[in-house]
This record gives sequence, C-alpha cells and structure tokens, in this order.
Amino acid sequence: MTPAVRWLIGVSVALHFLQLTVIQPEDLQLALGFRTSAIASHWWTVATYMFVHGGFWHLALNMYTLWIFGPRLEAAWSTGEFVRYYLWCGLGGWFVHLFVAGDAVLIGASAAVLGVMLAYASAWPRDEVYLFGVIPLSMRALMVVLVVMNLAGGATSEVGAGGVAYLAHLGGLGAGWIYLRTLHAFDLRRWTRGVAPVADPPDEESMPRAVPRGRAPRTEAGMDDIVAQSQAATAQHSSNVSAAPPMSVSAERSALDNILDKISAQGIESLTATERRILDDASRRLRDH
Repeated sequence: MTPAVRWLIGVSVALHFLQLTVIQPEDLQLALGFRTSAIASHWWTVATYMFVHGGFWHLALNMYTLWIFGPRLEAAWSTGEFVRYYLWCGLGGWFVHLFVAGDAVLIGASAAVLGVMLAYASAWPRDEVYLFGVIPLSMRALMVVLVVMNLAGGATSEVGAGGVAYLAHLGGLGAGWIYLRTLHAFDLRRWTRGVAPVADPPDEESMPRAVPRGRAPRTEAGMDDIVAQSQAATAQHSSNVSAAPPMSVSAERSALDNILDKISAQGIESLTATERRILDDASRRLRDH
C-alpha cells in the first residue's frame, strides 16, 4: 500500500464511518457532495465530493479498485504526481456533471478511480484481469468495456435524475486521457518510470538531461552497484560469453536505457548475458574517465 493510496482510502473510509455513527448521511452528503446551485456557498465540494459515498458497496467498489490499480501506478510515477492525476480526473468528472446533471448531488470517487484504471491500462495494457471475477480480459479490453458501459448508461438514464453518474465517469476518463496525452506529447513518460535515464557520456557534446523531481540521478556509484549484482549473478557463465562488436555511443546509450528500465521492471535476474556484458562495459568506461 503506497502513501497516497493509503491516505485516499483512509479519508474515504473515515468519512463513511462518520455517516454511520455521528452525522446523518444526508447531512454529510449535502455538506461535502457537489450541487450546482450551491457552488458559490459550498465551493469546496468541487474536490470533497469524491471522498463521500452513498453506501457501503459504493465505497467498497471504489476503494477496492483503487487498492488494486493505484499502488503500482503510484510506485511507477511518484506520490505527488499520482495525487495530482487523481484529483485532476475527479475534477474532470465534476466538470462534466456541472453542465449536464442539473442540481443532482454528485458524490463518490468513481471518476477519479476510473482515471487511475485508464493510466494503469496505458502503462500495462496486456495485464490480465477478471471482469466480474470470472471473465478474463486484458486491461485494454477492460477499459473499452467500461467506456461502452458508461456511454450506454449515460444515453439511457435520465440526466440529473440521480443514481449512477455515468457522464461524470466519462468526464474522469476524458480528463485522464487528456493528462496522459499531454505527458506523451512532452515526452515525460520516461522520467515517470522507476529508474531515471543514464547520463550522457562526458565526451559527447550535448545538453545534460534534466533530473526528474523526486528521482536521484544515476551516479557512477549507483551504476557500480548494479554492475556488481550483475557480475555476482552471472560469474559462472561469463567464460562462455563471446565478445560482441563495438557499439556506437547513441546505440549503447539506448541499450543502457532499455537495460536499466528492464532491471526496474523485472529485476536484475531477468538480464541476458549480452545485456550484462553491455552493463559491465559501460561501468568500466565510466571508471576510466
């Protein structure tokens, strides 16, 4: 359980506990849920609506889904980036509800949670999940099913009549799609991974890469640690590995990026003998400089 996911679930569960013990559910929903007519006097409900739920199953489904998909996404990004994305998707749901749902009360984290699912499907589209616990689907296929279900629900339900906020769900998905497309356009996906890019060789005339917030740069010592683990794991096979032809600087840098990303995602044991040799050679050149 990562920090942001733990706090998001904790706040939602705490508010639901208050509904069951201290405050009448209707009173809390009116105080923290969003209504268009009360936006001037209850401006905070633009954000607080996503922490209030209409009942146990409403809360349980949203928090279980967040618990399933949120931690891996937060670990791959950062806690701050994950929270910003979560709130952004929630605001997307609010924005659509503001224009299409009249004065119906909007509550629940569904728009934000669906945004988290979309980001997870974008990063790991082939991961397999089970719809309703029995139907195996890839994450990409699951998101298609959810979009179709919400489109159908939004088209057939009466707008502003309460119940499931299908259009707000679509607003959360739309906000998530915009956010992810913006990241892709500015090529920021790389620094949201668990391992930062390798620094350019000192003899190459190029601009230094920016270090992402919350991520430490790859230092020579850090590279040596990874290489030491690689050598320890493959010492018994090193004598059987034949020398490979020399690589260009750009080709080697690209290969190192892929290797370190693979270590971050699957562990150092997943490297092939060729990949380990490339890692060893890069570390040796860094020490020589």
